[in-house]
Amino acid sequence: MKIICNGADLSDAVSKVYKAASVRTTNVILEGIKLKAADGSLTLTATDLELAIEKCIVADVLIEGETVVPGRFFSEFVKKLTFDRIELSLDEANRLKIKYTDSEGMLQCMNPLEYPQIKELGEAQSFSVTKKDFKDLVNKIAFSVSADDARPMLKGVLLEIGEDAVTGVALDGYRLAKCVKAVEKTTAMMSAVVPARCLVEISKLLEDSDDLVEVRIQRNYMLVDLGHTRITTRLLDGDFINYKQIIPGSFESSVTVPKDQFESGLERAILLARSDKNNLVRFDVKDGVMQLSSNSDIGNITEKIPVKLNGMDIAIAFNARYFTELLRYIDCDNIVIKFINSVSPCVVVPAGSLEEFMYLILPVRMLS
Repeated sequence: MKIICNGADLSDAVSKVYKAASVRTTNVILEGIKLKAADGSLTLTATDLELAIEKCIVADVLIEGETVVPGRFFSEFVKKLTFDRIELSLDEANRLKIKYTDSEGMLQCMNPLEYPQIKELGEAQSFSVTKKDFKDLVNKIAFSVSADDARPMLKGVLLEIGEDAVTGVALDGYRLAKCVKAVEKTTAMMSAVVPARCLVEISKLLEDSDDLVEVRIQRNYMLVDLGHTRITTRLLDGDFINYKQIIPGSFESSVTVPKDQFESGLERAILLARSDKNNLVRFDVKDGVMQLSSNSDIGNITEKIPVKLNGMDIAIAFNARYFTELLRYIDCDNIVIKFINSVSPCVVVPAGSLEEFMYLILPVRMLS
């Protein structure tokens, strides 16, 4: 193998694919990045067997070939090489020479025949959605998945694809996030549970644009094709929780609250709550005021925020972290919080929204 390529292109490609390389494994080959030179391009691939990222860059291929480089070293070394011209050449001992200006480095590589094959999705079902919508859907729900290895299905995001919309759902047993986005076209109604970590990496590679991205689903795999970049992920196997049964159908009260005031008030109240490691903040809503209060051995904090209340007064307590994490992803002036009573879950939606996005939170039982 011998190629010449642009240093900035190589650095960018390595930084993207290395996110899929395994960092904790007994199989050393999975820590590597596969390089394949053919047909006027260099293809870089990394995988941890759950997520795979492939990226092609233009290269002057003098001799075709392939090898597997140590991922961590190659990634750190190449990102410091932004020269216009980088020459990569492989000798008979499977050592890669990296030549730049008048300098060079030599890297012992691994056998490409030992590298796992990336799943090819042939006659797969697919749907298309704008890049900005898919990115927004992932960002608004993926943070709500469980971190508990004992409940692997809850570490994934459910994608339900209908005739004209894709619905994403994530939950961890204490909260639930749901987001709906329009699809431009679909070949079939389908569903899949995608590891949240993989979806987050996919969203990082998506531009905030109206260009379409095609998502293919076949049996236990999903492929996102971005042209010169392809991301393949294994799907989680099993039944997702019937989330529709969890979402209340009616409420006794709704509170419209200014998002910025609510967020800053919560952040101050949670300072004391965090000292007790329970993040417990009490919400008391009556007479057009929402009072947030937290207590600990070192003191107490009370925040008062003007609100619009429709329905009954409410006194309820929450792990406030679930609210502060949510508010990072809501871009609006006001939010609406819907309540049933002090022991039932509440639902949060942006004011004036068409129910594109909703968030459900279970309360914490108050002692008094």
